[in-house]
Amino acid sequence: MGQIKCDFIEVGPVQANCYFVSDEDTRECIIIDAGDDEGRIIKYIEDKKLKPVAILLTHGHFDHIGAVEGIRKEYGIKVYAAQAEEEVLKDININLSSQFIGGAISLEADEWLSDGQEINLIGEKIRCILTPGHTVGGMCYYFTSSGYLFSGDTLFQQSVGRTDFPGGSMSTLIRSIREKLFILPEYVRVYPGHGMPTSIKEEKMFNPFAVE
Repeated sequence: MGQIKCDFIEVGPVQANCYFVSDEDTRECIIIDAGDDEGRIIKYIEDKKLKPVAILLTHGHFDHIGAVEGIRKEYGIKVYAAQAEEEVLKDININLSSQFIGGAISLEADEWLSDGQEINLIGEKIRCILTPGHTVGGMCYYFTSSGYLFSGDTLFQQSVGRTDFPGGSMSTLIRSIREKLFILPEYVRVYPGHGMPTSIKEEKMFNPFAVE
């Protein structure tokens, strides 16, 4: 297996990050949060000659799931999400698709994940870390060998996800960050659902919401 590479594009009206984590030798690729702009995502995959094997979802809000069904069908791949997020994915009011885009997105994952579960994709061991607070079933994905963490809308660069949507709780979110993410090695690179990458070390030092 080759080196693992991470790239992303911003998709949709609120510029959610859609990530492509790929093996540079095999070109096998994991898509994380196929949020919108299905055509752009497919074009990126084809231009880079990637071979999608799975879609991982950090949570079920509309801006992170809008292109999932199209991408799943295009490549015949499985969708993974936290079991605790099942209702969010299915309910158009909880996932906000009925309010924000005037449409209805209701999804079911192919594989439901539990907290602490480890899965293996593209030769990488991925630890699934349940981090409720932004939504009830928000999940971060820790690529243990590469030192990558995909934090969804739980942890941003010097910020955190909003908690005023259904199922949100600021106290729960901060506890998730401190007890689940800040215990990871400081070198871990954090790739959030919006905005630019950061690191565990940087957030432990400078995040005004999560620093004690």
